[in-house]
Amino acid sequence: MNSQFWDPEIETMPGKQLEKLQVERLKKTIELAMNSSFYAPKFKELGITPDCIKTVDDIHRLPFTTKQDLRDNYPFGLASVPLEKVVRVHSSSGTTGKPTVILHSQKDIDQWADTMARSMYCIGLRNTDVIQNTSGYGMFTGGLGIQYAAERLGAMSIPAGAGNSLRHLKFIEDFGTTALHCIPSYATRLAAVMKENGVDPRDTKIHTLIIGAEPHSEAQRKRIEELWGAKAYNNFGMSEMCGPGVAIECQEQNGMHIWEDNYIVEILNPDTLENVPDGELGELVLTTLNREAMPLFRYRTHDLTRFLPSDCPCGRTHKRLDRFQGRSDDMMIVKGVNIYPIQIEKVLMQYPELASDYLITLETIEDNDEMLIEVELANATDDFAALQNLSKSISRRLKDEILLTPNVKLVGKGVIPQSDGKAVRVKDLRHNH
Repeated sequence: MNSQFWDPEIETMPGKQLEKLQVERLKKTIELAMNSSFYAPKFKELGITPDCIKTVDDIHRLPFTTKQDLRDNYPFGLASVPLEKVVRVHSSSGTTGKPTVILHSQKDIDQWADTMARSMYCIGLRNTDVIQNTSGYGMFTGGLGIQYAAERLGAMSIPAGAGNSLRHLKFIEDFGTTALHCIPSYATRLAAVMKENGVDPRDTKIHTLIIGAEPHSEAQRKRIEELWGAKAYNNFGMSEMCGPGVAIECQEQNGMHIWEDNYIVEILNPDTLENVPDGELGELVLTTLNREAMPLFRYRTHDLTRFLPSDCPCGRTHKRLDRFQGRSDDMMIVKGVNIYPIQIEKVLMQYPELASDYLITLETIEDNDEMLIEVELANATDDFAALQNLSKSISRRLKDEILLTPNVKLVGKGVIPQSDGKAVRVKDLRHNH
């Protein structure tokens, strides 16, 4: 395959044709969902049949689906096929209460592998690559999702799994790894472990990192690229939509193409649930178009993003999403100000003296909300005056960005506790939480 496209017909399909495909697939998906004990009564009540759908805009007639719906119908209430057609179950971590469960038929697994392979091809990976996966295997979709796609691409895959950085380092050196899949916080942590063991990540064969699962700023991406001497591409997936491979940047690195042959994409005002004008920030709402076992309609992701205007020079016609600005539900309200952790990260990443790990703690002290930001230093130093100036400078810049003054505490490397999964960035210990 010499083309720059994995599936040229789909990836470069003109907008009108893409919409026609979406309408066809939406009708089929509605027909399937009429077998679901969750959707069937809803559709009946709203008078929805496949014939209701004439254009993509008719999506507005369909009901929203939420994470709570998935929990309330645990485990198989959203199945649209008989359970003997289901070949795999994935579930979210479900740290509180019931987890959310996603069902896959064989067709779903094949289509997911193909779409993620398309995403890998889009960032320049080929069957000559050696792809090492640092995601956990098991119920989490980042393991098997990347695994099947790497195999579908024909690349050599290393299913290394999560944790054990020294083992990752050994595999990178011994197997000649060229591409690494990891979350952004682990990309910086692994680079640090390598340096501690006398290996410069820039001296390995790695030329590409696939990063995602945590919101991260452009500054953090640049830092990862400098650490590794490699390109880092933002990849978006969520288990409810299948897992990795929903949207990815191309080699232009100017927004993530969301694969519109598989999803109808809406960006809505999270309060009114009305469409926002193109280019404005809103909540990403997704409808599956190519899933058999468990289709989802107008799923509220709570991820905040916007459509990027204009065409992409790469030639792909699928809409592009801006990097996520956090979530409509991880917003902190402190002294009446709406703040997202990503805003704080953006400021911290501008300081080369700081490492990548930080923790925001919110507390009520004498009836006042207080914000403490602990951030690790890149290098140990006992120059007290320099540290004082640095923390003052950070506080000032943060005040400009978030409109209130936090307490900044600089700590040594490794002081902030590490979690196995996504990095914990916020601890809210206020009385009203």
